Amino acid sequence: MTSTLRIAAAAAALALGAPAVSGTAAAAECDPGTPGTELTHEEAQEVYACLKDELHAGYMQGDKKWIPAEFVSDYRDWTPVSELPANPGFHGGRFLLTFVNDVGDDEYLKFEEERGDMPAGTLIAKESFAVNGDGAVEKGPLFIMQKVEEGVSPETNDWYYMMVAPTGEPQAVPVETACNECHQGNFGYRDGLGYPVPEVRASN
Repeated sequence: MTSTLRIAAAAAALALGAPAVSGTAAAAECDPGTPGTELTHEEAQEVYACLKDELHAGYMQGDKKWIPAEFVSDYRDWTPVSELPANPGFHGGRFLLTFVNDVGDDEYLKFEEERGDMPAGTLIAKESFAVNGDGAVEKGPLFIMQKVEEGVSPETNDWYYMMVAPTGEPQAVPVETACNECHQGNFGYRDGLGYPVPEVRASN
């Protein structure tokens, strides 16, 4: 699907009433009882260990429509490039864990601060969850990036952006303004890659 068609599909889904992204309450036994802003990376990992099966099962539910289903079913077989969940200050203040497929993992794991374009075919998935001020966990979306062939989507530097709700529905988002402007505006000097924070990065 071309970038124009992919954006149009997302816009059409939004017009048809695709659900807005919102946190979904997780099982209470996963609640740390401490606000997310006060959690250490290790404490956030304890939350994730409790939550991860429920989180993945939620993403897997239902028809993925314009998002290739294998992106959602396969991402946990990709290379984890973060060892612990962390909140980098983007994606609504959620904790993220990042996975990259074998096309792009070697390049990504260099964590270069200035770099050329990632290889076409690179796929990146970010699981997410939040912990509110009362210490309660909320499941977050699965964020996906796909690097396509040069020139296919020049307005997004040849990245497609996708998002799956915690309940499995593809989310219609304004990819050029919501996703692309953030990634390219903040990280354009490294092909739009928002890396995990240094303390949790995996080793190559």
